[in-house]
Amino acid sequence: MPTTISITAIASISALGSNQVTIWNNYQSNQHCFVATAFGIQNILSAPLDAASKQEIETLKNSDQKYNPLDNSVLFAIAASRKATIDAGWKTGDSFGINIGSSRGATELFEKHHLDFITTGKVATLASPTSTLGNISSWVSHDLQSQGPEISHSITCSTALHALLNGVAWLKAGMADKFLVGGSEAPLTNFTIAQMKALKIYSDSNETAEYPNRALDLNKKKNTLILGEGAAVCCLEIGKKKNALAFIEGIGYATEILEHNVSVSAEATCFQKSMKMALENTNLSEIDAIVMHAPGTIKGDLTEYKAVQKVFGEHLPLLTTNKWKIGHTFGASGMLSIEMAIMMLQKQIFIGVPFAEAQIQKKPLKKIMVNAVGFGGNAVSILLSL
Repeated sequence: MPTTISITAIASISALGSNQVTIWNNYQSNQHCFVATAFGIQNILSAPLDAASKQEIETLKNSDQKYNPLDNSVLFAIAASRKATIDAGWKTGDSFGINIGSSRGATELFEKHHLDFITTGKVATLASPTSTLGNISSWVSHDLQSQGPEISHSITCSTALHALLNGVAWLKAGMADKFLVGGSEAPLTNFTIAQMKALKIYSDSNETAEYPNRALDLNKKKNTLILGEGAAVCCLEIGKKKNALAFIEGIGYATEILEHNVSVSAEATCFQKSMKMALENTNLSEIDAIVMHAPGTIKGDLTEYKAVQKVFGEHLPLLTTNKWKIGHTFGASGMLSIEMAIMMLQKQIFIGVPFAEAQIQKKPLKKIMVNAVGFGGNAVSILLSL
């Protein structure tokens, strides 16, 4: 990947908080962010926004009458995008592209409007425009008054990293100089939780469990996925910028043939291919760490680990994930992992999984890979360098 792409800012809003100091402090803690919340007739663990972030979204929602009907997936993206563009020095009216996707989109609003329809046979006037997937990027563009293309897509749980791939493609093609990319997800609804429970992958732990999501525990006997909500975006610019937080050194993507709608091969062939593509012309020993997708399911964690073993062999890097702490945020998860990787590069501190096999950082962190995959076997691997 000869063209240099700089990440000049990154911002997020999640259970970890919405400012970089708070987020980093929370990453250094061994405490998870899960709380028991009523979903239907059950109390289920999830990772909602922290109190300060919830207030921030409520303030945003009430700041403009046009924002009041919007789904949280849109509001989360607006909040994160405002911070990222300010940090990057982008100004109102600047020309830049936007690609912010979501796996589920406006699921809370859709469920509400569908219930209204079932109950009354009618829906509210704004039911359609507020529940379309393109809602996210178009409203972010409206809020930032940007000039440039607006793209929203859904590629399940690798959505945010596919947005990054798309932004890189636009920049390398010379069709834009700057791109805002990421993902946003507000999946903490009764119906979404029920879907995950139906797949038999949701954690049945309660809030007294020390670590209810066992991501990267390769010996676990049951699935422990837990959902979280949030958004994360980053600013991409062509060239080696002085204010760059990190550089995109390699990109990889792959899709594998599925035997079942939610299956993945025993050694995650898609991840092997995406990692090898991202690592092209890079010595394996140079990779210091991998932020894995690792959702906390038995097969998901183990197959990705086997793929890493296949690719790296004796040069196995430090391995980590953030899903034991903030859960799986579906389409936003990949960019939250990018944020974690950038923070580790900037702070030069490896953040491990407290219950996983101990790993010791023996050298400076210079190159970190980030993985994401979703239903459909669509894997993405991004190689970041300092």
